[in-house]
Amino acid sequence: MSLNLDDKKAVVAEIAAVVANAQTIVIAEYRGIGVASMTELRKQARESGVYLRVLKNTLARRAVEGTPFAALADQMSGPLVYGISEDAVAAAKVIQTFSKKDEKIKVIAGSYEGKVLTAAEVAQLATIPSRDELLSMLLGVMQAPVSAFARGLGALAAKKAEGEVVAEVAPAAAEEATTEAPADAA
Repeated sequence: MSLNLDDKKAVVAEIAAVVANAQTIVIAEYRGIGVASMTELRKQARESGVYLRVLKNTLARRAVEGTPFAALADQMSGPLVYGISEDAVAAAKVIQTFSKKDEKIKVIAGSYEGKVLTAAEVAQLATIPSRDELLSMLLGVMQAPVSAFARGLGALAAKKAEGEVVAEVAPAAAEEATTEAPADAA
């Protein structure tokens, strides 16, 4: 299915708008991948907030023209799927993780902060925790002192309550012992 000139202009404009907000682009070859696998990859990309699309390379080159991703145009040849994300590591994570599951997806290159990345560098980028993961780690670190303090107060309150119970039981036990002692002696 070929596109007419207006359709091509619309695709380039759409991709250029997505690229304008992107931090990372990852390109991967998808030669021989099945429909079910590609559907699964698209689903994972959607869930991770990654814009994933199969594009004509000439349209993709035009869309990245004049952006920090323009250097990636040299890598755009063959049947490619483009992963574009606003999160610095989301596109790399989705495509790299899926390429381990389905070996027909091969990461070709990527671009982050205007630098073209090799497939190995994309794999390294994919190992970095995402923004959400880093925020949850930070929250855990910030909550640790507060939760430790709360556990300490809880333990102190339990110990104090246990001490009061022991203090109440001790006089009662002493009274029972004194009332039972004379009865046994007689």
